[in-house]
Amino acid sequence: MKNTSFLSGGFRPFFLLATVWAGIAMPLSLVSMLGSGRVLPAGGIFWHAHELLFGYAGAVIAGFLFTAIPNWTGRFPVRGLPLLTLVLIWLAGRIAMLLTAASTIPAAAGAVIDMMFLPAILGVAAREIIAGKNWRNLRVLVLVAMLLIANLLFHTLDDTWLAIRLAIAAVIALIILIGGRVTPSFTTNWLRMQGAAVKPASFSRFDTVTIGVSVAALLIFAFVPPEHDASSGLLASLTQIYLLPLLSLLAGVLLTVRAARWYGWHTWPEKLLVILHIGYLFIPLGFLLLAGSILFPNAIPYPAAWHAWTAGAIGTMTLAVMTRATLGHTGRRLTANSITKAIYVFVLLAAVLRIAATFFTAAYIPLLHTAGTAWSLAMLGFVIGYGPMMFRSRPRPAG
Repeated sequence: MKNTSFLSGGFRPFFLLATVWAGIAMPLSLVSMLGSGRVLPAGGIFWHAHELLFGYAGAVIAGFLFTAIPNWTGRFPVRGLPLLTLVLIWLAGRIAMLLTAASTIPAAAGAVIDMMFLPAILGVAAREIIAGKNWRNLRVLVLVAMLLIANLLFHTLDDTWLAIRLAIAAVIALIILIGGRVTPSFTTNWLRMQGAAVKPASFSRFDTVTIGVSVAALLIFAFVPPEHDASSGLLASLTQIYLLPLLSLLAGVLLTVRAARWYGWHTWPEKLLVILHIGYLFIPLGFLLLAGSILFPNAIPYPAAWHAWTAGAIGTMTLAVMTRATLGHTGRRLTANSITKAIYVFVLLAAVLRIAATFFTAAYIPLLHTAGTAWSLAMLGFVIGYGPMMFRSRPRPAG
């Protein structure tokens, strides 16, 4: 099969289809959750969470991995028929989950089809990393495997929220790890070109401790619900009441300090770069809101932390990475044009309004709808502004 430009790199089909799907899934789920329920009678909030975590985020992760791994290993990228096969598996999962939520096919059939994607991604990515002897980046696949386990639990456990919490933890841990690499690296390069006197701090023991504390807090968040249950055992109760808020507070502070060490405010003139710093800050915000929701439950709603991580960190960081990677790998200037800036404004607006909706219950519905609209506009902006690039060959250097 002859490779087309669209199938010449993982970012092309996966980034484009991810944003198309995220733009469609948001209004569809809002209509289902807040409307008559006839659109997705068996779906609602769980379908919404699944499709944005495993559908949208899963596709972005795949696009990122199959774009980054050739740089990590020096091997040729996955492209052509193998890439098309992975894309079709992802599409089959989205259709299956939609039909399952609409009660058109049995849940077991939808689960089997949906569960095919992440093992396929994990297997191909592991093959490439091992063949390239790039042992350092196998740790990234551990977090992808964690997302796979979360999807398995989603389809097999009665406690669907545990699966969703584990998925959030996996994706946020990936952003902490990968975002913590690319953000200071890109910042260092840009500041050097600007002749700036400052430089982001190099990776050190402080970063290792910060990542360790953050991952520990995320795992406790996933497996031990923050809500105190009188029927819980002594250890679970102590974890719920004391350990989780303590680790979350510590992670929030350490991650904020870590981000400050990258001097993100110096990158304000280049929105393609500053958005990475802003998106990363939603992670410590989520930890601080989580700690606050346990310590001061009457003042800080628990869902605020979820949406700081999902609409905030995941939404902003994925679009930040997708815009930059697409420009770089299609041979275009690494600078934000008007449509890129609009994408960033809409995704940040969606995040802020979605968090605000958890605090202002009287205005919950209007804020929710406005946040959902802003989210879809951000995704539509990517499709319009970056979609055509996915079908064009990389320009050849002049001369």
